[in-house]
Amino acid sequence: MKVSVDRSLCYGSAECAHRAPAVFAFEDGYGVVRPGGADAAEDPPVREAILEAAEKCPSQAIVLTE
Repeated sequence: MKVSVDRSLCYGSAECAHRAPAVFAFEDGYGVVRPGGADAAEDPPVREAILEAAEKCPSQAIVLTE
């Protein structure tokens, strides 16, 4: 799974970093994918946290592609 954050949509709620801290960080007021963070998506619990973060993102800024 490829994970990214659309900075043009993100308004800095930090939900992603709260829900999946192994994958997302909060930098300069925006959510970002940690270097190598998307690689952790192969682990089922981390994948579930990523999906939850994407679902709960209030600005719908998390982009997931297979």
